[in-house]
Amino acid sequence: MTAVLRQMTFDDLPAVMKIERETFPRDAWSEGMLRAELDDQPRTRHYVVALVDDEIIGYAGLFAAGDQADVQTIAVAVDRRRAGIGAALLTELLAEAVRRGAHSVFLEVRADNPTAEAMYDRFGFERIGLRRRYYEDGTDAITMKKDLNA
Repeated sequence: MTAVLRQMTFDDLPAVMKIERETFPRDAWSEGMLRAELDDQPRTRHYVVALVDDEIIGYAGLFAAGDQADVQTIAVAVDRRRAGIGAALLTELLAEAVRRGAHSVFLEVRADNPTAEAMYDRFGFERIGLRRRYYEDGTDAITMKKDLNA
């Protein structure tokens, strides 16, 4: 399956929020939080959606300032996972981090999400720490970093 990536707009929020709630039922972002992220685009944020046949099937966001960037979120619709969409979204975020002059990219991943952690490993992210009880439900977050200059 080939997805087309484009910049996220406010009109995309209903479809994005559906995926957000399905993917992160215990700690989903609110629509207001995503609106605020889009308000800061393109100054420090870069949000994209993945589409197949004009249907939004995934989205991702990056915060970039100075020489550092942070992956804010990546999510793919449940029925579209394991088809390379998450990897395509992460590839776009890393390319944008480079375009914005970042030297390193950071992220947090739920300690109970080995599939996502494995994808980040494949992209060269290294585990640098653990944030205990980081998520609303008490789950730990693994902090990871990728150096872009290496």
